[in-house]
Amino acid sequence: MDTILVTGGAGFIGSHLCETLLRQGRRVVLFDNFNDFYSPEIKMANLEAVCRTAAETEGHLTVLRGDLRSPGDLRRAFLALGSSDKSAVVHLAAMAGVRPSIENPLLYNEVNVTGTLNLLEECRRSGVKRLAFASSSSVYGNNEKVPFSETDPVDLPISPYAATKKAGELLCHNYHHLYGLSVACLRFFTVYGPRQRPDLAIHKFTRLISENRPLPFFGDGSTRRDYTYVTDTLQGVTGALRWLEKAKRPVYEIFNLGESRTVDLSTLVRLLGEAMGREPELSRLPMQPGDVLCTFADIAKARKMLAYAPEVAIEEGIERFVEWFRGNGEE
Repeated sequence: MDTILVTGGAGFIGSHLCETLLRQGRRVVLFDNFNDFYSPEIKMANLEAVCRTAAETEGHLTVLRGDLRSPGDLRRAFLALGSSDKSAVVHLAAMAGVRPSIENPLLYNEVNVTGTLNLLEECRRSGVKRLAFASSSSVYGNNEKVPFSETDPVDLPISPYAATKKAGELLCHNYHHLYGLSVACLRFFTVYGPRQRPDLAIHKFTRLISENRPLPFFGDGSTRRDYTYVTDTLQGVTGALRWLEKAKRPVYEIFNLGESRTVDLSTLVRLLGEAMGREPELSRLPMQPGDVLCTFADIAKARKMLAYAPEVAIEEGIERFVEWFRGNGEE
C-alpha cells in the first residue's frame, strides 16, 4: 500500500484530499502547522472530518504538527512517510493570498520559497522520488493571451505570492534536473467549495449576504475568474499522482487545473444572491494592487495526460456551497 505525505493537510484542499486518498485505500501522513492565518479551530474541524473518514474506511492516518521552515519537523514527516518506491508527497502547505503577501512579503518568502526548498532537500535526502506541487494561476499575472497555457511566459508576476509560486516551480525543476525527482506542478485556478477559507470571496460574500451586510466590491465587476469546484481540483491532483506513479523515468510537467470557463464578479455576486434568496448590497471600491484582471485555464494538457475532466459548473457549485454553508451552521 502506498503512502502519501500531504503538507497543509488540515487546510481546505488538503483535508478533502486526505479524505479522498483514505477512501482510495492509501496510507496518509497529514502535516500541518495549524497557524492562525485564519482561525485554527477551522483546521481542527477539518482534521476531525479527516479522522472520521479514517475511522470509517479503517484507513491508516498519521497526523503531525510541524512547520516547513523547520528541517527537523520535515524529517519527522518523512520518517513517517517511509522510503517505499510508491511513496509520494503532495505539497499544498503555503502562505496563501495575494493581498496579504503584499503586506508581508518576507513571511511569504520564508514559508513558500525557503519552506519548499527545505521540503525538496528532504525528498533528496530521504530518496522520495515523486512530488505534486501546488502552484497557482497567479503566476500568469495579467497575461493578455487567454486562455492561459502552460507554455505561456510567466516572468512578470504582479504580487509576492505569485512570485513565490513561480519560484517554487523553478526549484522543483532544479531538483528534477539535478536529482531525478519526478514532479507535477499543478496550477490551481480559484478553488472553492465546502471548507473554503473564510477570507476567500465566495465564502466571505456568502457570510456577508447572510448577515445583510454590504459586500466589498472591487472595480466595476468585470474582473473574471476561472472558478474550480474542489472535487474537480481533487480529480486533477489524484490524476497527477497516478501519472507520477506510471512514469518510467524522472519527469517534470506543469498542468493547469481549472474549469476552463470564466465568470465575472458581477455574475458571481448575482449567483450567490439567488442561491441565498437575498439581494446583495455592494460597497464599491477601487481595484486592489496585485489583483489580476482575468484567469482562464487551457486544460487540454491535463485532459490528455491526467484524464482530467471537470464536471461542476459554477451554477451547481454555488448551490452546493450555500447548502454546505447553511448545513454547517454558518448562517
